[in-house]
Amino acid sequence: MIEQDDDKRLQESLRQKTWDETITKDSWMVFRVMSEFVDGYEKMARIGPCVSIFGSARLKEDNFYYKMAVDIAKKITEIGFGVITGGGPGIMEAGNRGANGYGKSIGLNIELPFEQHFNPYVDKGYNINFDYFFVRKVMFVKYSQGFVVMPGGFGTLDELSEALTLIQTNKIGKFPIVLVGSEFWSGLLDWFKGTLLKEGLIAEKDLELFRVVDTAEDAVAHIKAFYDKYSVSVNF
Repeated sequence: MIEQDDDKRLQESLRQKTWDETITKDSWMVFRVMSEFVDGYEKMARIGPCVSIFGSARLKEDNFYYKMAVDIAKKITEIGFGVITGGGPGIMEAGNRGANGYGKSIGLNIELPFEQHFNPYVDKGYNINFDYFFVRKVMFVKYSQGFVVMPGGFGTLDELSEALTLIQTNKIGKFPIVLVGSEFWSGLLDWFKGTLLKEGLIAEKDLELFRVVDTAEDAVAHIKAFYDKYSVSVNF
């Protein structure tokens, strides 16, 4: 059944559209995108300094990294930051759970056919829905003073890569990026060093754009140390 649905979607995407279909769909999509940006800006502009926590939606509350994400989020609120997550289950739920009742707990949800639903730990008024991933990613980057990246899948890698690329290309100012779990991230880091760096596709200094840690204390300490040195401010 899933394969049949995938086939139908593929066939529809490859079907030659009429001019009326193309111009109508594309024109109205512009307004939908604009409305998401406006809604996001209006709701996020008043939240104050926050740190975003990313990770898999599939991890349950008995998972080691779920428990650590709860701890990290609570400790983040203790140094004066709110917490932003994708608003769904798993690590996102853990981040909101740790912040709930201690600081602002924000959820930027995305409409998906599976996995995603708002978790109960997002503050009322700060559960924002998005249809477009790229609009949602702008909100994460624009309103975050740091990224904590827990173990996750393609979505987590997408959000990590977006931030690294924007900082590397000087499109935004540098902010702390923490990868939690040296064992989990070791394969990716080996590829960064053994392939990307070796082939001259990144510079040695690009490896300084993030910090790898194994404890909640070290994750939060890295963020605090950064802002002890630099004043807290919105990125752009």
